[in-house]
Amino acid sequence: MTRKRKKKASNGIANLSDTIIKILRKERNKTFNYKQIAAILNVNDASSRNQIIKKLQLLLSKKEIEEVERGKFKAVVNTEYYKGILDLTAKGSGYVICDDFEDDIYIASNNVNKALNGDEVELYVYKRRKHGKLEGEITTIIKRAKTEYVGVIQLSKNYAFVVVDGNKMYKDIFVPINKTAGAEDGDKVLVSLEDWPEKADSPNGKVLKVLGKPGEHNTEIHAILADYGLPYEFPPEVEEFANNIDTSITEDEIKKRRDMRKVLTFTIDPKDAKDFDDALSFEVLENGNYEIGIHIADVSHYVQEGTILDEEAYERATSVYLVDRVVPMLPEILSNNACSLRPHEEKFTFSAVFELNKKAQVVNEWFGRTVTYSDARFAYEEAQAIIESKTNTIPAEVSLTGESYLADQAVADAVLKMDELAKIMRAKRMSSGAISFDKVEVKFNLDQESNPIGVFFKTSADANKLIEEFMLLANRKVSEFVGKQKPEKTFVYRVHDEPDESKLQALQNVVSKFGYKLNFKDRKSISSSLNGLLSDVSGKKEQNLVDTLAIRTMSKAEYTTHNIGHYGLAFDYYSHFTSPIRRYPDVMAHRLLQQYLDGGKSANEAIYEEKCKHSSSMEYLATKAERDSIKYMQIRFMQDHENEEFVGVISGVTDWGIYVEIIDNKCEGMVRTRDIKDDYYEFDESQFAIIGRESKKMYQLGDEVIVKVKDTDLVKKHLDFNLIGKANA
Repeated sequence: MTRKRKKKASNGIANLSDTIIKILRKERNKTFNYKQIAAILNVNDASSRNQIIKKLQLLLSKKEIEEVERGKFKAVVNTEYYKGILDLTAKGSGYVICDDFEDDIYIASNNVNKALNGDEVELYVYKRRKHGKLEGEITTIIKRAKTEYVGVIQLSKNYAFVVVDGNKMYKDIFVPINKTAGAEDGDKVLVSLEDWPEKADSPNGKVLKVLGKPGEHNTEIHAILADYGLPYEFPPEVEEFANNIDTSITEDEIKKRRDMRKVLTFTIDPKDAKDFDDALSFEVLENGNYEIGIHIADVSHYVQEGTILDEEAYERATSVYLVDRVVPMLPEILSNNACSLRPHEEKFTFSAVFELNKKAQVVNEWFGRTVTYSDARFAYEEAQAIIESKTNTIPAEVSLTGESYLADQAVADAVLKMDELAKIMRAKRMSSGAISFDKVEVKFNLDQESNPIGVFFKTSADANKLIEEFMLLANRKVSEFVGKQKPEKTFVYRVHDEPDESKLQALQNVVSKFGYKLNFKDRKSISSSLNGLLSDVSGKKEQNLVDTLAIRTMSKAEYTTHNIGHYGLAFDYYSHFTSPIRRYPDVMAHRLLQQYLDGGKSANEAIYEEKCKHSSSMEYLATKAERDSIKYMQIRFMQDHENEEFVGVISGVTDWGIYVEIIDNKCEGMVRTRDIKDDYYEFDESQFAIIGRESKKMYQLGDEVIVKVKDTDLVKKHLDFNLIGKANA
């Protein structure tokens, strides 16, 4: 939804009548006499009190307030109150996103009433005098979105202020000098917002942690994590608990499991992976079919419900993948050792084992706890070499050891056959309406000090897709097995709703500028035309832009106990089962599956739904932190290229400037309209362009332009460009 940000409303309260109404509306269920109102306004002279009495009588005559008993007044509630989420602008005004209205409700800065960005608020809504648009006033803060902020501390003799990072916090946080935790002037700190007194201009807070000096690498990475409330170390008691778990492979436990140690088993992972949470086994059966096992680390065997380890894993809910590090969900003793399916080691696993025929159809399935032994470990590049050469030769340039070698022939044969089956499964998925997002991932080559010395793009090859298809198979079949049971059983599903029509139309408006067309006739035609679009843009300058916009049209996938299927994958049943080392929903899925395999009754739906909501929320925060770390690293990378010219694509157009994404490294920055000096440029929303008033020169979404770095700000995470001109001019 497009909305133009209005100019900040004038500060201050128009008159005494407005002030009194605000007081009464804010506490609309309470009554006030003139003395109480005078105390709130901090006035006690006779003249001011008389003015308050007069205004109360005036408001009473206008029926804007009522006299409940002699001398006691309350607001007349002649409007409904609504709930929503506040989205603030940098200027301090904002919009409330409210389910009851199609358009967002504008909130002038003097009606925000101490609410902060993302807060759940109550508001009342009235018709705006101009243009009849809806405007509101926030009456109550129901729930703060966050109470901890990252910013830079400014110390005075007796107090301090923390200037919060980002542009959505319109007030600095006041910190008494005895609550600064030893921070030095200019330090980056984590501060907690404690209270905001009625008459105080700024909220009060206290410093929780000193993060370091702004601009230093570790400071900024820790600041990203702290800003989203994500931890970067485990409490000592959790580490100690994990270190004391018995991780030995005992005969007693083996007897309770299906022993698959003699079946050919291997892992395929990124070359820098430390946690291997899935392995594949392969066996040709006497009837000519194939038995393929998807073996997942049995995390729930070690992470028992009710322990401090389980509580910590639940709170984290996910591992966080930043550019230079992983913040794991589980301590290293589990994530990189006991639960990691390392080569030539016996491990406890939870498995989904399938019998497939030559058409890649599932003939039989089995789920349960196993013990496995990994015969080999491959990087994706090594498995890809087998697929491409159809031999067992691993060349030196992709080998994990740096030297060429011959892989075991049986493993090479298994990889080739499974690649063949995976391609059949993928083709079937696509024909059923699945959407193929092969978005290019930006990765950095870092030196020992975590300085970015190069950028490369990660794409999905056949080896990646082989693993993906078998993980999808396990996830789908596990959820199908539980979901089809009667009576219905509680389970943790990964669902994905159909795309929003208005977002699809907005996508069509953008891609039509590049000559592409979408078909919205029905669900199948939407899927096939989206796939066609993604295929058509592959390798073209607008690919990343179109990929990004297409992903934004999609609903957000989430965890829930209420199954509605997965639109993007074209599955009626889908769950996350295959990565319990790094995702808590997978741990829950393991526990529930075992409970039902044991004949247990259905779990409490309300409890699991709450856990699903928490997991979805933590996944969202982790994703934002990951994006912020990429943006930070891109800015660091561009600091070393300040005198170079780059060719980029205009990836966004606003009334204050254009966003440009450099083709060679995918770094995105802004060219501010005011910095383009050859004309006065105006924003044309309908054409996704800025147009020169005199020259009529147009810079439009998707245009190739030449830019030069103007400014890099690691602290604010801003990258600004100067525009040199059009690339093909």
